[in-house]
Amino acid sequence: MHRFLQVALLGTALMAAIATVPTALRATDDHPQRYHDKQHNDDHEWNDREDRAYQKWAEEKHHAKRDFAKLKAKEQREYWKWRHKHPDHD
Repeated sequence: MHRFLQVALLGTALMAAIATVPTALRATDDHPQRYHDKQHNDDHEWNDREDRAYQKWAEEKHHAKRDFAKLKAKEQREYWKWRHKHPDHD
């Protein structure tokens, strides 16, 4: 019985570890994040290229590094305005 409890406890711990893998480490290709730019009435898929452009914008504006999704709506609009002026930025 003691061995059974050890195996059950180990199995539970392993399952919990798998369930709590950070979202950033999971594959996201199935459902890419999309954003709608109301001012320009277009959609943007958030991918590696967009992330690099966002990091460049944040550096230019001296913004602290934050996830785009956590920015205020005004800051997101500022980014999209900048992004349309820098379409080939990579």
